[in-house]
Amino acid sequence: MRRALRAAIAPKYERRPAPSKLDPFKDEIHRLLKTDPRMPGQRIRELIAPLGYAGGKTILDDYLREVRPLFDPPRTFQRTVYRPGEICQFDLWEPRAEVPVGHGQTRRGWVVVACLGYSRAGAGALVFSKEIPDLLAGIRRCLWSLGALPQTLVWDRQSGLHAGGGRPTVDYAAFCGALKVGWHFCERGDPQAKGVVERLQDFIERSFEPGRAFANELDFQAQLDTWFGDRANPRMHKTLRCRPIDRLIEERAVMAPLPRVAPDTDRRWVLRVAPDPYLRFDTNDYSLDPAFVGRRVETRVTDRDVSAVALDTGELACRHARSFARHRTITALEHARTLKHQRAERRGSAEPLVEVRSLAAYDCLIA
Repeated sequence: MRRALRAAIAPKYERRPAPSKLDPFKDEIHRLLKTDPRMPGQRIRELIAPLGYAGGKTILDDYLREVRPLFDPPRTFQRTVYRPGEICQFDLWEPRAEVPVGHGQTRRGWVVVACLGYSRAGAGALVFSKEIPDLLAGIRRCLWSLGALPQTLVWDRQSGLHAGGGRPTVDYAAFCGALKVGWHFCERGDPQAKGVVERLQDFIERSFEPGRAFANELDFQAQLDTWFGDRANPRMHKTLRCRPIDRLIEERAVMAPLPRVAPDTDRRWVLRVAPDPYLRFDTNDYSLDPAFVGRRVETRVTDRDVSAVALDTGELACRHARSFARHRTITALEHARTLKHQRAERRGSAEPLVEVRSLAAYDCLIA
């Protein structure tokens, strides 16, 4: 006690640490990590076991947890702050279940999801393909739902929009040029670069999709719009500590207004009406007016209807509601009547003559 009281520092009990079973193999572990910094601990244990390692899994995992960052430094992230109206991030989200499209059919669909960087306000548009016209129609619908235009549209390297090397495709560049907005493509395999929309997609999967049933594609879109308007945008955002819908009002004040005429994203092509007056799109056959057989018409397909107009006179050759069900023949009633009338005129009578057999002939056969 006297010696302890006279000491300059408080005494402490010291014991030399016992050697670890892992000590003889640390150099080999370092060599393996230098070769492959992400080599799993189980594989390292298998490689050093023939050298005599008899220790357990726990001490090896604890040691790897300490030394692995020396060979594979962890990635660091910079917290990003967005200015109002600066960017809008986009991505494609695929629902788990196929979407009903009528006539007892379902179809695989995707949702173009948009999220503004500053306000975190979001919007979504259902599409049934990853083709350029459908992607552009989805982007247009999202921007019109948000009510204004940001400075830059951010995408990953989505096929149809990205032409390679960070360059847009011709159609996407024309679309952005018509809206007077810029574009930006994230690096490959870097989802953190558009983490705002990724987190919104996660919220859709947890809050919108479970427990819902849809009558058809229109019902799906209507429920999605209602969910964004009543649940997603008015919620209290954990990061912002405010509601996205309130920030959206502030953000719209500095964003560019929507143009009076939306960019044209419709499919268009020219065809000559065949003697069998139908046009085929997306495995479906849509009837054309038989009066236009042999003439050239311009076909136009929007996200809601299919129409055709004669090139020489501008007359309407057909207009049908677009069907997302597959392998259907869609015939307008007036087109069917015209075909029936033309057949009757060629035969010279209103109805084909059919022989009426006497019932007495059947009595003779039975007898």
